[in-house]
Amino acid sequence: MHWCLHSASASLRWGVMEGLLTRCRALPALATSSHQLSGYVPHRFHHRAPGRGKRLVLSRMFQPQNLREDQVLSLEGRSGELTCKSQRLMLQVGLIHPASSGCYHLLPYTVRAMEKLVRVIDQEMQAIGGQKVNMPSLSPAELWRATSRWDSMGKELLKLRDRHGKEYCLGPTHEEAITALIASQQTLSYKQLPLLLYQVTRKFRDEPRPRFGLLRGREFYMKDMYTFDSSPEAAQQTYSLVCDAYSSLFDRLGLQCVKVQADVGSIGGTTSHEFQLLVDVGEDRLAVCPGCGFSANMETLDLSQTNCPACQGPLTKTKGIEVGHTFYLGTKYSSIFSAQFTNVHGKPSLAEMGCYGLGVTRILAAVIEALATEDCIRWPGLLAPYQVCLVSPKKGSKEEAAAELTGHLYDHITEAVPQLRGEVLLDDRTHLTIGNRLKDANKFGYPFVIIAGKRALDDPAQFEVWCQNTGEVVFLTREGVLELLSQVQVV
Repeated sequence: MHWCLHSASASLRWGVMEGLLTRCRALPALATSSHQLSGYVPHRFHHRAPGRGKRLVLSRMFQPQNLREDQVLSLEGRSGELTCKSQRLMLQVGLIHPASSGCYHLLPYTVRAMEKLVRVIDQEMQAIGGQKVNMPSLSPAELWRATSRWDSMGKELLKLRDRHGKEYCLGPTHEEAITALIASQQTLSYKQLPLLLYQVTRKFRDEPRPRFGLLRGREFYMKDMYTFDSSPEAAQQTYSLVCDAYSSLFDRLGLQCVKVQADVGSIGGTTSHEFQLLVDVGEDRLAVCPGCGFSANMETLDLSQTNCPACQGPLTKTKGIEVGHTFYLGTKYSSIFSAQFTNVHGKPSLAEMGCYGLGVTRILAAVIEALATEDCIRWPGLLAPYQVCLVSPKKGSKEEAAAELTGHLYDHITEAVPQLRGEVLLDDRTHLTIGNRLKDANKFGYPFVIIAGKRALDDPAQFEVWCQNTGEVVFLTREGVLELLSQVQVV
C-alpha cells in the first residue's frame, strides 16, 4: 500500500502516521530500553560531514559473497542435510559460514543480533536478582565422576587429556562446576539466599548427526542459570520466578512459545519444563490441550494417549523447537558436593537447587525459522542487526541529484533519534540499481528501508519507507521519517 502524506490534509497526515506508528509498535521489534547503545559510534565510516557523526556504510562491511542455492549445498555437504529455512537463509545471506561439522563462524550481523539477545536476557535475569558469572569450558573429570555423569552422558561428552594426563570435558552444562563453587564458600548464610547465578558461554556436545544449522550443532551459546534456596518451598518460588522471566523474554521478542511438561533427562531432578516454539521443522513432538491449556512433550506421556490427563479433552499433536528448559533439582547435586549454608538456627543445611537454560544461538535460528519468508529474513526488531537501511540513488541515474539528501537524512536520523546511533546503515553501492539493493535489503530483513527515489526530488523531498515487518510502504518527508523512527526502541 502506498500513501503520499505530503499532499494530504494535516489531519489526514496525522491519522495515517498514527496508524502506521500503532502497527509498528505492535512489531516484536519495538520493546525496550535504548540507553545502552546511545553512545555507540561505529568504527567503519564513509566520511565526516561538518558537525556530523560518522556514517556506517555497507560497502565497508565484511560480508561473504551472496551464495546461490547450489553453492550453499556444496558448502554443507549432501543436499539432504540442508533441511530447514533458517539454515538455508543464514548461509545464503552470509550470517553464518560452516567451519566444520556442526560448527559455524558467526559473522558480524549474527554477532550483533546475538549481543542484543544477550542484553535482553541480562535485563530479564537481573530483574529477578540474577548475578552474572563466567565459568571455564574445561571441567575436571573428577567433578563429573562424582555425579556419575562422566560415564552416563555417553559419547555426547567431549573428553580430552592435557599434557599431564589429567582428564577434562568441554562442558555441555555446568551443574557440577557451579555446585563445587558454592560448596567452597564455607560462610554462606541463609540471609544470602536465594542465590541466582548465570552465565552466557559456549557449550559443547558431540552430536552424532549435527543438522539444521544453529538449531543442532556441536558448539553453541547457551545461557545457564543455577539457583540455590533455603527450602523446597523457596526453591519452587524461584522456579516460578525464572519461568515467568522466560515468558517475559519471549513475549518481548514477539515469539509465541509454549511452556510444556518435560522429562528431566540426564540433568535429573523432580520437575522440568521446556519452552517450545511451535514450528514444523521442530524435532520435539508435543501434545497440547486447547481446552485447559495443558501441554507436554510426548516423552512424558504414553504414546497412545489421546486425551488430556487434566481435563480429559482431546489432545492436539504438534512439533516444536526447544528454546528454553528449566529443572528443579532439589539436593541431587548439593548433597554430592556438600553445598551447604548456615540456616536460621545456625546449623548447616543442604541448598535446594534449580537450573535453567536458554539456547542463545538456537533462539536466533528459531526466530528466523518462525518469522522469515521463504526468501527473506525477518527479525524481531529487538534483535535486528541494524534497524534502518538507507538506499541512495544509482550513480548516473536521473535521481542522482538526491544522493546528497540521503547523506543528510542519515545525519538527521542519528542526531534527532539518539537511540539509533550505530543502528543506521547506508547502502552506498551506487553502481547497483535501487531495485537490486532493495532486494538485498529485503533479504537481510532490516525493519526499515528508506529509499531516495524520484520523489526525493520533490519540494519538499519525500522518501520511500518500507516497513519490512508489516509489508507496508509509505512516502514521508524528512520530518515524517524522524517522527516514525523516534518510536523505535533498541536494547
